[in-house]
Amino acid sequence: MPRPAVLSSKTRRSTTRSTGRSSRAATRAPRPTPHANGNGRATPALRVVTTPAKSAPSARALPAAGANPCPATYSKDDLLRRFAPLVRHVVERVAATLPRNVDHEDLYSAGVLGLLDAHAKFDTRKGVKFETYAVWRIKGAVLDQLRALDWVSRSMRRKARNLDGVTRKLDQKLGRAASEDEVARELKMSRGDFYRLLDHVRGAVLVSLDESRAGEDHQDSATLADHLADPQAIDLEAQLEEQQTRFVLLRTLNLLPEQERLVVALYYYEHLTLKEIGRTLGISESRVSQVHTRAMSRLRMRLHKALRSEREAA
Repeated sequence: MPRPAVLSSKTRRSTTRSTGRSSRAATRAPRPTPHANGNGRATPALRVVTTPAKSAPSARALPAAGANPCPATYSKDDLLRRFAPLVRHVVERVAATLPRNVDHEDLYSAGVLGLLDAHAKFDTRKGVKFETYAVWRIKGAVLDQLRALDWVSRSMRRKARNLDGVTRKLDQKLGRAASEDEVARELKMSRGDFYRLLDHVRGAVLVSLDESRAGEDHQDSATLADHLADPQAIDLEAQLEEQQTRFVLLRTLNLLPEQERLVVALYYYEHLTLKEIGRTLGISESRVSQVHTRAMSRLRMRLHKALRSEREAA
């Protein structure tokens, strides 16, 4: 049987005091009565002090064997089937402040790519839920898609937001719409720089050709593309009118005298100068000018009459 530890009274008191601070489970033993030794002097009694056993760790502090707080990975089909509503939720929240012409399906496709990227880069040892990590990756992919579709640079967008913020602040401060000079002074810019900034941030307006535009009766729903003329389309009415005008012009030209007809043909079809025409016809340049003026006067009068008769006949 093991021998108990024997301590003096002084050691016993210090040991009991320290033990009492550390554990309230330890109880103080009753004080023994002193007895006399052979010399007639009282000696302190001996006391057996047992060391309290350390309490076993609670089951709550110890992790369960084989427990993994992180979610397990998913297959691609299970991932898309389970987290498709999450992607749709993130896209709808981001698109709530966007214009109506932004295609939500493009943003949803970008969100799905962000979800797949989150699944590929997710680390189960971090101790976080996969949904928490995936939300940020999906939102980042959607914002990247928006930046790629934006025709304005990020710095220009920042300047536009700053301009709108300063203008709104001045309107609230003054109680009226701030003038351009007041906004320029608030921005500490010259008028030239301020107008250049306005040209940059407000120089273009984007519209969607596929956006539906209802008529006044709200029944005729058509897109803007339906009202734009196709530059490659053939206008048959314009072609017929041009052919008719050419026919009338040629018939009127044939009614002119020979010299006037030659001058008109050489000047407008051969692109000769009056001097070259005079050398060709053997007349002076001033005479060519007179013939040209008389031919234009006759041609204008006869052509007007011919076109008027053609409209009346039609």
